[in-house]
Amino acid sequence: MEFLISTFRNIPAIRRSLLLAVVILTALGNVHGRHKVHKWETVEYSAISCRAHTASLTNFGGVGDGTTLNTNAFKTAVDHLSRFQSDGGSLLYVPAGKWLTGSFNLTSHFTLFLDKDAVLLASEDENDYPVIAPLPSYGRGRDNDGGRFISLIFGTNLTDVVITGENGTIDGQGQLWWDKFHKKELQYTRPYLIEIMYSDNIQISSLTLVNSPSWNVHPVYCSNIIIQGITILAPVRSPNTDGINPDSCINTRIEDCYIVSGDDCIAVKSGWDEYGVAFGMPTKQLAIRRITCISPTSATIALGSEMSGGIQDVRAEDIVAIDTESGVRIKTAVGRGGYVKDVYVKGVTMKTMKYVFWMTGDYGSHPDNNYDPNALPVIDNINYRDMVAENVTIAAKLAGISGDPFTGICISNVTIEMAPKAKKLAWNCTDISGISSGVVPQPCELLPDQGTENVAPCNFPTENLPIDDMKVQTCSCRKKIY
Repeated sequence: MEFLISTFRNIPAIRRSLLLAVVILTALGNVHGRHKVHKWETVEYSAISCRAHTASLTNFGGVGDGTTLNTNAFKTAVDHLSRFQSDGGSLLYVPAGKWLTGSFNLTSHFTLFLDKDAVLLASEDENDYPVIAPLPSYGRGRDNDGGRFISLIFGTNLTDVVITGENGTIDGQGQLWWDKFHKKELQYTRPYLIEIMYSDNIQISSLTLVNSPSWNVHPVYCSNIIIQGITILAPVRSPNTDGINPDSCINTRIEDCYIVSGDDCIAVKSGWDEYGVAFGMPTKQLAIRRITCISPTSATIALGSEMSGGIQDVRAEDIVAIDTESGVRIKTAVGRGGYVKDVYVKGVTMKTMKYVFWMTGDYGSHPDNNYDPNALPVIDNINYRDMVAENVTIAAKLAGISGDPFTGICISNVTIEMAPKAKKLAWNCTDISGISSGVVPQPCELLPDQGTENVAPCNFPTENLPIDDMKVQTCSCRKKIY
C-alpha cells in the first residue's frame, strides 16, 4: 500500500487528477453494476428428465427485440448443447423478450425452456422454413401435392425431449399463411408450430401457443408422449388450426389443456387412405383428460378422418366443450380402410352444440385417385357415458356405410337439453347398431333402450394405460433476473 501511495504521489498533478477520475468512475460503475446487472433466481418445473447443463439463448448471440432473426442462435445453441447428450443432458433457456426465428431442430436428452415473459415469434418468411418430404403415411402434403414446409420447432429420431416453460408463448404469426391458403397461393403445405417424428419419451407442457399457421402440436410416429398444461389460441375461423394431433402414436397422455381453435381441438390420426394402410402404424393407448374446447365449426375430439393405419383404445374423460360444433366425432369414408375401435368416453359437459354425437362414413377427401374403393373401415365398440349437454341443435347424426355398418355403439346416462330452435328430428341414424340406456331424448330405433335396470353403464376401462406409469419429477434451472 505504501508503494502504491508513493507511486501515486510521484505522478504529475494533471495525470494524478485524470487517474483519480478513472478510479472513481470505475468504482461507481462497479457499485452501480452490483445493483443493476443481475442476480440469479431458481425456477422449478416438472419434467420427465432433469438436465445437468444449462445455457441461455443469449450465450449464442440471441437478441430478443422482436426484429432480429434468431434462427442461427437457436441452431448454434442446440448444436453446442447436443454434445451433452451422454453427460446428463442439457437445457436451453429462452429469457424474457421477443425472439423472432425461423425453423430449428431439437436434439436428444434436451429441454427447451421458455421464460414466462418469453415470446418465440415465428418468422413470416417462407425462406425460413425448408421444404421437407411429405409424411409417408399421407403420400402428399395436406394443403397441396408434394412436400411441406418444416415446422417451426422440429425434431426427428430423438429420445427424451422436453419443450416446456413458465407458460411462455410461441406465436406462429399465422395470418399471412391463412391469407395465402385462402387465396390458393401456397406451393407447399403450411408449417406446424411443433412437430416431433419417429421419437420416444416426449413432453410438451406449460406453454401458450397462438396463431399457428396450421396444426399446433403434431407428434407423429412417436411413443410415450405427455402433452400437459397447454393453452392453444387461434381465431375460430382460421383454417386447419387443429390443437393437438397425435398421429400414428403409441402411449400418449393429453391432459389439462385449454384450446380455442378454427378446427378440431384434438384430432386423432393414423395415415391417409392407401398410404396409411401401407405404412400400417396405428394410434393406440391414448388418454385424454380434463380438456376444455371452443371450436364453433369443428369437433372437441375427432377420430380421423385420416385413420387408415387404425385407431384403438382411446379413453377420454372430464371434457368440457363450449360453443363447439360436435363432441366426439368419428370421420371416415370408403377407401380409408383401417379401423376405429375400443373408444371410451365419459364425463363430458357440453354447452351450445350443433351435435352431441356425430359419426360420418362419407368424409370423402382423398390424397389421390389411387385409393382402394374396396378398403372399408371398421368402426366398432364405441362407448359414451355420463354426459350432459344443453342448447343442442341435433342430438346425434350417426351415419355408417351401406354394407359396412358401424357396430357396438353404447350410449348410457346422457341428458341432452335441446335448443329452442332445435331440429325436429333429434336423432338421425343409418347403418349403425348398438344399445342405449338412460338417454334423453330417446335415441333412434337402431340404438334400442335397454332400461337402466337391465344393463350396466357403457364400458370404461379401470386399468391404467402404460403412459400413466410415465412420471414427471421436479427439476430446477437458474435464470438471471434484472
